[in-house]
Amino acid sequence: MKITLQQIRVFAAIARHGNLTSAANSLFLSKGAVSQSLQQLENHLETALFDRVHPKLKLNQQGKQLLPMADELIARAEDIELTFGKNADTLGELHIGASQTIGNYLLPSLLAEQGLMQHQEIKVTITNSDTLCQMLLNFDLDMAMIEGQQSRPELQTTPWIKDHMILICAPNHPLTQRSKLTLNELHQEMWILREPASGSRQQFERWIRPAIQGDQRSVLELSSIESVLLAVEKGLGISFISNLAAQEKLSTGKICMLEVDQTFPRQLHLVWHKQKYLPSRLAHFSQFLTSWGDQYRPR
Repeated sequence: MKITLQQIRVFAAIARHGNLTSAANSLFLSKGAVSQSLQQLENHLETALFDRVHPKLKLNQQGKQLLPMADELIARAEDIELTFGKNADTLGELHIGASQTIGNYLLPSLLAEQGLMQHQEIKVTITNSDTLCQMLLNFDLDMAMIEGQQSRPELQTTPWIKDHMILICAPNHPLTQRSKLTLNELHQEMWILREPASGSRQQFERWIRPAIQGDQRSVLELSSIESVLLAVEKGLGISFISNLAAQEKLSTGKICMLEVDQTFPRQLHLVWHKQKYLPSRLAHFSQFLTSWGDQYRPR
């Protein structure tokens, strides 16, 4: 018996979901059919592809080796269907990831560009940069747009657009009465920050932490940008946040930007798995992002 595309699809679904039931639901198959397809594939390859840790199935070394090849095979099959099938004018489905700043404050206008959404189904995951990189490693995403840096050797990173970080506080905060501040003057402030895995927190650790190390008063850690902005607006503390995220509340006077004696530029990046096959839908989207980024001018 030869390996079938169905067996490869089943394998990839189990790798993505980690159990037979969820994999079966995603493929609209019975759990028994999924189990049988996996068994047939493992028998043909004469090796187990998963470690069975009830109730989870976790990729073993052989499974990890097969996953990028399975991902490419499925993508190539979809390319063939899109090129020669009844829906030959469609671009297919994309799974992209975006960090919270990019997903909430850049992506809507980006996707609204004329013609991008025509014949294209795009599924977006918005979460912190570290989680997105892990999803790329697992082939759960085609591409991601992240803040900050990533150091995983399996992933390819390319610079995209520039942003900068700013310090913000409530309009009635005493610091608004001060002219240009130095960072070490902020050591006694209450800080409102994102979680450690976020790109914004990485920037805080890079630029601000060294200046206030050892004399920091306290931190309120929140998991979304909107909650950080609201906490600052209500006077709970100051924050270090993307200029992109702060623009609306700055323009309405709900928060203020603190003037300091330095600037905090940062680079946003496009990231994908080095072993990821580049189907036509992904190549088209990647070209669009690059072109859009070349024309983007931060406020």
